[in-house]
Amino acid sequence: MTPIRVLAAVALLIAATCSALAADAVFPPGAHVGMKPLVGLVRAKNFIGFETEDQGVKVLIADLPADAYNEVVNAFKANPGGTGGIKPESLETAAGLAYYTVESARDGTTNVRRYSMILPGPTFSAYVAVQVPENASRIYTDDAIRQMFATAVIRNEVPVDEQLGMMPFKVTQLSDFRNVRMLAPGAALLMADGDEKAGLETKPFMLLGIIASAPATPDDRGRFAQQIATTIPGVRDGRITMSEPIRIDGQPGFETRIDATSGKDNTPVTIVQWLRFGAQTSMRIIGSSPRTEWEKAFPRFRAVRDGIQPRG
Repeated sequence: MTPIRVLAAVALLIAATCSALAADAVFPPGAHVGMKPLVGLVRAKNFIGFETEDQGVKVLIADLPADAYNEVVNAFKANPGGTGGIKPESLETAAGLAYYTVESARDGTTNVRRYSMILPGPTFSAYVAVQVPENASRIYTDDAIRQMFATAVIRNEVPVDEQLGMMPFKVTQLSDFRNVRMLAPGAALLMADGDEKAGLETKPFMLLGIIASAPATPDDRGRFAQQIATTIPGVRDGRITMSEPIRIDGQPGFETRIDATSGKDNTPVTIVQWLRFGAQTSMRIIGSSPRTEWEKAFPRFRAVRDGIQPRG
C-alpha cells in the first residue's frame, strides 16, 4: 500500500473512531463536554455532570477561560514531574490532547480519590473533575476513570433551547440577540450582539438572573435598587440618571438607569437595571448599550423583560 493510501486509511479510521465516540457520548444539559459515563453514573440533579444514585461518586463538568489549557500545558512542560507528589498525565481524546491528575484526599471524614482533567476547546478550556469515595474505589478505579476520560468529546455550541430550559424562569423573547449562553448554570444568562473577543460593551447586551435577596420593606426598594446597581461588573464612572418604582407583569419592581463607561475601549454606555421583587429573591434584568445605539436597543431590552414568565 502506498504512503498516501496508508495516510488515507488512518484518517478514515480516526474519523470513524471519533464518530463512534460522539455517538456514545452523553452531554449533560448545558455542558460543552460529553463522554460515555461509567456504569452506575446518571445525569446529576444539582450540578452539570454525572453522579451515582447515592450521590457518592460525582463527575463535575465546567468551562474555564481559553488560556487555562495552555497554562496547564506550559506548566507540564516546565515541570513534567509535577508538584507535591501529583504528576500530570497526558491522554489522547477525540477532543484533543488532555491532561489529568490523580490524588488522594479527604472529604470531611471520608477518604476519596480525586481526578481533574482539562481539554482544549475552541473558545474555552473544558474541565472535568471526578470524586470517588473509598467505598466505591473497587468499581471506579483509576483505570476506569481514565477510560471514561478518553471518551470525552466537545460540542462547540450548547443549543439555546437547552440552556433556556435550565433557567428558573422562561425566556420567550430573544429580541434577535445572536449570542445566548449561560454564565452560571441555571442562575445567570447572557444575551448579546457581540462576544468577548471583540468586547461585549461595544454592542447591546443583556444579563438575566436571580439574586438571593430582596428589600425588607416596600419603602426600602429604592435604596436596594440603587445599591445593587453599583455592583454591575465592568462599569466605571457610573452616574444614576433615573431610579423609580414600576410594575413588571403585575409585580412590584424598580427601574434604574445609569450613564457610565465600560470595556477596554472605554465605551460610553447607557445601562438599564430592572428588578422584579419576590418574597425572598429578586429577578435582575440588566441591559447595556453604547450610548449611540440606546434608542434602538431599549425596545429590545424591554421586549425581553416583558417576555420573561414564571416556570411551572
